Amino acid sequence: MIIGYTTGVYDMFHIGHLKLLKRAKEMCDYLIVGVSTDELVLKEKNKIPIIPYEDRKEIVGAIKYVDEVIPQYDKDKIKLYLSLKNKFSKMFVGSDWLGTPQWEKYEKEFSKYGVEIIYLSHTDGISSTILLEKLKNIYKNAHN
Repeated sequence: MIIGYTTGVYDMFHIGHLKLLKRAKEMCDYLIVGVSTDELVLKEKNKIPIIPYEDRKEIVGAIKYVDEVIPQYDKDKIKLYLSLKNKFSKMFVGSDWLGTPQWEKYEKEFSKYGVEIIYLSHTDGISSTILLEKLKNIYKNAHN
């Protein structure tokens, strides 16, 4: 059985999130999804998610492509991998990370465990950041 893993914040769940999960599931039999905790998002991105962790976890868990949801407490993916009972052999990440020093390092580290890093194409024109900007503009225009 091929076990896959991907991770994200999944704040303001959108079509880009759904497409990434669908493509990941097409390449594995069992898909584990790490959802970043509110504390991790605050630490790493210096912001509080719009949707609280428990709600994001429930939303992601309801997606038919997702077999298991786990919390992502920190960004140390090797530590996470070593802690899992069900070890994954494929890790899926957005193509916007391809060639970055962080992910080149992960590629080398995970190769020791036989884990393949697969970069999935990013859905252009959509992100939680873009949605947030649209909401800000709508609010600003409604109050001018």
